[in-house]
Amino acid sequence: MKILRIGLGVILSLIGIVFAILPGSILFLIGGLMVLSYDVPIAKTWLKKCQAGMSAGAKKLDRHLLNRRLKRF
Repeated sequence: MKILRIGLGVILSLIGIVFAILPGSILFLIGGLMVLSYDVPIAKTWLKKCQAGMSAGAKKLDRHLLNRRLKRF
């Protein structure tokens, strides 16, 4: 079972990396890292970094959209 999880995690992570230019491909990367984090400790570190980066990006986009909305009025 462990080999299957690691294989699935690697495949999902590679799909996320290869298709990084497509919208939604980050979900494959996050999914792969989640599966890998059960068995590979370094994957948990990378998962936390990806989650922090996504959170920071979402906050930045929210601020940008809020400022844009306020400038209209």
